[in-house]
Amino acid sequence: MPLPLNDEHRDLAASVAAFARRTAPVEATRARFAEYAAGGRPDSWDALLPLGLHCLHLPEEYGGGGAGLPELAVVVEQLGKALFPGPYLPTVLASAVVASAGTDGEAGRGSRNPAGELLTAFAEGATGALVAGRGLSAARSGDGWTVSGTTGPVLGLPGAEIVIARADVEGRPGESLWFRLAEGPSAAVDAADGTDLTRSVGRLGLDAHRVEEERTLRGLTPARVDLTVNALLAAEASGITDWCLDTAVEHARNRVQFGRPVGAFQAVQHKAAMMLVRSEIACAAAWDAARAAGQPPLQQELAAAQAALTALPLAVDTALECVTVLGGIGFTWEHDAHLYWRRAISVASAAGAEEGWATRLGEAALKGRRDFSFVGEDDLAELRTQVGNTLEEVLALAEDEVTSSGWAMGRGGPRRALLAEAGLVAPHYPPPYGLGAGPAEQAVIGEEFARRGLNQPTTVIGEWVLPTLLVHGTVAQQERFIGPTLRGEVIWCQLFSEPGAGSDLAGLSTKARKVPGGWSLSGQKVWNSLAHEADWGVCLARTDSDVPKHQGLSYFLVDMRSAGVDVRPLRQATGLSEFNEVFLDDVFVPDECLVAEPGHGWRLAVTTLSNERLSMGSTKLHHGSADRIRRLLETGGHDAGRQETVRALGRGTAREIALSALNLRSVLARMSNLDVGAEISVLKVYNTLAQREGSRELLRLLGPLGCVVDPDADHVIDHIGLPAVLFGGGTIEIQLNVIAQRVLGLPR
Repeated sequence: MPLPLNDEHRDLAASVAAFARRTAPVEATRARFAEYAAGGRPDSWDALLPLGLHCLHLPEEYGGGGAGLPELAVVVEQLGKALFPGPYLPTVLASAVVASAGTDGEAGRGSRNPAGELLTAFAEGATGALVAGRGLSAARSGDGWTVSGTTGPVLGLPGAEIVIARADVEGRPGESLWFRLAEGPSAAVDAADGTDLTRSVGRLGLDAHRVEEERTLRGLTPARVDLTVNALLAAEASGITDWCLDTAVEHARNRVQFGRPVGAFQAVQHKAAMMLVRSEIACAAAWDAARAAGQPPLQQELAAAQAALTALPLAVDTALECVTVLGGIGFTWEHDAHLYWRRAISVASAAGAEEGWATRLGEAALKGRRDFSFVGEDDLAELRTQVGNTLEEVLALAEDEVTSSGWAMGRGGPRRALLAEAGLVAPHYPPPYGLGAGPAEQAVIGEEFARRGLNQPTTVIGEWVLPTLLVHGTVAQQERFIGPTLRGEVIWCQLFSEPGAGSDLAGLSTKARKVPGGWSLSGQKVWNSLAHEADWGVCLARTDSDVPKHQGLSYFLVDMRSAGVDVRPLRQATGLSEFNEVFLDDVFVPDECLVAEPGHGWRLAVTTLSNERLSMGSTKLHHGSADRIRRLLETGGHDAGRQETVRALGRGTAREIALSALNLRSVLARMSNLDVGAEISVLKVYNTLAQREGSRELLRLLGPLGCVVDPDADHVIDHIGLPAVLFGGGTIEIQLNVIAQRVLGLPR
């Protein structure tokens, strides 16, 4: 899914894509590499200006379109996907930074407003470049400044008509001077051979360059500058990943080897599916940065740094994978893949070193967290009052929930009963069990719980089972099970996986034989969490062996205290027993505990599993979380230095922000009636990868402390427990198969 989440942005993206295809085909760009390296404009520049694509983000009073950073990011993404050449991105980077300074502040000693004059020039079509890195230093000189030094490579510098530059102020650590460069002998632009062949790059050298006060810019904050730059670089990176994915998938569908499309081979399918995962995450990271404009400085810092750590490296990785899927043809000069790869490397490098951003994000994460709320404090006031009053009643009751020894929910008491009666245990359920709450209502309810320090209740496995009963169960089944589960009177487990049928669920062998008044179930289930505490289990069993394996399955509700049910805990590598194997020996299940008709079990199982994956694709990491690294910094329970640990926190925070951004995009897409497509599977895959990498990162920090088990921290056991999420709800490999075949349409 590209950046747009509403009809207006989607229309904008479609028109920009059509413009780029019509006016700037890549084959035409190839013929002008030398011109672009010198700062030349494409022939389509004059066609771009009347459309206002260069200035849609600038204030209307200066000739702009009055839009914002999110709209500009949509344009940058589409032009990036088209490999639009020349000074467009460097120009909007410069003009967007100037626009972020505002135009109402002090302009210097005269009456001129330098920001306003620059914005007018940009709106009229002037090209620009932004020199925001290190290398220049400024010293006070009379009523102006003297700037000297040499910068690193800057995109779009050769040929730029307006250069906006930053210098470190001597003697004032952390203070910057922003100014417009003036032409003259004290300023020299040294053009370089660019990695990206489609735009210029060069270094700026200043030798006692005089900057009058009237050429300085005020009101530019580091957080907003970083956010503006990184959001736009990330938007272009998102466009690059989108092109690479489309190109690789098209090749995999059509290229035939060994008598089959190469996309039919699992290795290629997994490569393509991981490209989709990277593309979706890069897009979410860019989107989150663009939406942070106007938020408080700390939110801007967090969003800017995560974009640099997430979207930009993912574009480089995705471009390389595109080449590997294409094979030898992708490694030729004639194929366009290397041009996108070069651009991905260029924009990632332009943002600065990843390790620097990891440090900055880690330090920012110690100050606060990224805000992913999407409803205002005054929104849905009546619902807030209603929920708030109920929660105040709950707080007035004594805490009497009987806690579980494992993952199961606690047995409910009056507090839980009151919440269930008010529809607040599962507010998204329809009445009488819930409030029929949509995403906005659910967000408000969650905020009211958090405001009072209350955790929202969960039915754990019931959160996957009850939706199935709501859709497919009889009225009697719904009345019998839904209310008691919500009140905490019934705990569920899931009896799906078998020793010989884990990921291949349709290959299960547990038999259900028809007997008078019901069914007799026999077989073995495994990896059943909560089975040792559960009252009831949902069981998939084979009722017909003469039909294809998906068609012969049925969905049963099993009383776990029935005769013939034998639950045996499985001791894991962690030393804990959180899972079980369950033996069913002629277990009687009455007819009223068969859900839907015999043979409909697969359809029901898909409902259950889809709810499971949605839940497990949430942004809370059970293993390797950034919070664990925060605790290391607080307690000193690590062997690494502080800076290395802070960088690890930054990387972990970037992963979690990207997950949260993807989750929020999914919610907002549903609210806009958009097809969310692959998000659930992508969330599952990236969530699992994030937990694996975060847990491994913890071990890298522990050093010799990893030789012992710390009962107060258990970071080693946290890593050893990873298989629970690597296998649960479908392995990464199974999820990649689903993405490749069902989403990307690669042949089976």
